[in-house]
Amino acid sequence: MTGLPADERSDPVARNIERIRAAALVSFAARGVAATSLREVAGAAGVSIGLVQHHFGTKAGLVDAVDRHAAEVLQKTLASGPGPTTVDAFGEKVTALLVQHPMVVDYLSRALVDGTPFGSSIFDILIEQGLTRWENRAAEGLTRPDLDHTWAALNPVLLFFGTVLLRAHIDRHLPAPFTSPEQLARWGVAVNDMWRKGQFLPDA
Repeated sequence: MTGLPADERSDPVARNIERIRAAALVSFAARGVAATSLREVAGAAGVSIGLVQHHFGTKAGLVDAVDRHAAEVLQKTLASGPGPTTVDAFGEKVTALLVQHPMVVDYLSRALVDGTPFGSSIFDILIEQGLTRWENRAAEGLTRPDLDHTWAALNPVLLFFGTVLLRAHIDRHLPAPFTSPEQLARWGVAVNDMWRKGQFLPDA
């Protein structure tokens, strides 16, 4: 029940709502919204379908609750101040998102693949935020003058979600699971080096 504030964890109604929402998040991430029924969510949460309907009304109401939760987690974890964000600082936020909220990341990835309205809106928000970060960096003289800001914003989002979606395949090429601390740190270093230095010698 870590999604609940401390003062709500003893409230049985709040616990039920959180349990149902958490079960829906896992089911939606694994199977997609369209393929998941309220009855399946109720079973996973260990409650009656009537209780799910009591708290959320319809499946659309439950989806909306999961969407709002995922958006809040994303905003809180990736939020940065008004100034330019360093590559290292933002990389740490991305790693924190993977470590602390893996189900939210999986749900966001599924929403993007399924082309849901929520997935589209999150993608657009991430790109807008990325553009703002690159514009701030450019204003501080931290980027090349010929940098394509649109692709500078697109590439990290594509790399992140592509890595998440393909991590089962990536794991075959690593000595430990991608989400283990040592491999996430290794990934972070490799990505940061790629942004800063590239991967070829100047005359290659």
